[in-house]
Formats: sequence, structure tokens, C-alpha cells
Amino acid sequence: MKIDKNSFAQMRRRLSRFDQLRDELIKISRDALTSSKKAIYSLHRGETATARAQLANAKRTIAQMNKLLKQDPHLATVGAYNEALEEYVEASCYLSLMTKKALPTAKQLGVDVDSYLPGLCDLVGELVRKAVNSAIKGETKTALEIRDFVTQVYQELMLFDFRNLPVRRKFDSIKYGLEKLEDLALQLKMKRR
Repeated sequence: MKIDKNSFAQMRRRLSRFDQLRDELIKISRDALTSSKKAIYSLHRGETATARAQLANAKRTIAQMNKLLKQDPHLATVGAYNEALEEYVEASCYLSLMTKKALPTAKQLGVDVDSYLPGLCDLVGELVRKAVNSAIKGETKTALEIRDFVTQVYQELMLFDFRNLPVRRKFDSIKYGLEKLEDLALQLKMKRR
């Protein structure tokens, strides 16, 4: 019986190279995630120009991440990569909604459906926060527009069969966000009376 030692050596080299690329991807992913989170915080403070700059930085970082993926497509399974893309989607959608009142598509953002849908689900949490803050400031129109938008998103996502995919938990959280928005809308309407 014989073993092809060269094939085992090649496998070790491949796995070692994957580990190096994975470590690099994780580091770069953190930068994209951080820039996207900062963009969201900037938007909550009304600093749109700063948010745009932070998202531009995140987009450049994602381009670096995608270059690494060309070296080894298996890197797409690394959690940090997917988390960074989801945060980028969330921040980009939030910026677009606040500035253009339009939701960008996955294609427009340059991401796949597996990154887009969880990011979209996470967006609802930021919109709930925006609606509450708007109501506090007396901007009831904004709060009610957000409620209507989240209702539309929820209705569209209900048409998917998420089964037990990771996005399922995020989708389920939309229901709770929508309940908060509906309660807020009711409170605002009661206040008008």
C-alpha cells in the first residue's frame, strides 16, 4: 500500500494558503463592517455627508475583499465577510431611504441575495429607531412613512420561503419591529384627538 505524499503536501499548502487569506479577509471585513456601522450612526445624527464618505470607504474595502475571493472562492463562507456585506447593505439602504426615499436593489448595491435579504431585515431596526426619534421631535409624517415602508417590506418578504435559513430569524424580528411601529402610529393618532 502506498500514499501519494505529494498530494498531501499540496493539500497542506492549499489549506495553509486558505488560512492566510482567511485571516486577511477577516481583518479587511472588520474595516468594512466598522465603516458601515459608523455610516448608520452618522445618519442617525443627521450627518449625511459623513455617512456617504464612510460608505464609500466601506465600498472600497469590499472591493478588496472581493479580490481575495478571486484567489479562493471558498472564502465566501467566512462569517466575517458575510457580516460585513450585510452591514453594508443595511447602511446603504438606510442612506438611500433617508436621501432618495428609495430602496436600492441587491444588483444596485453589487451584492447577492444572501447578503441583501439579511441586511434588509436588519435595516428595520434602524428604521424603528428613526421613527421613534422622529415622533419625539414631532415629525409624525416621517414616523408614519417609515411604518408604511416597513409594512411593504414585510409583505414582500412574507412571500419568501425562508425555512430554517439564517435569514429566517432576522425576518422574524421584522414582525416585532412592525408591531412597535404600529403601536407608535396608534399613539400618534390618539395624541391628535
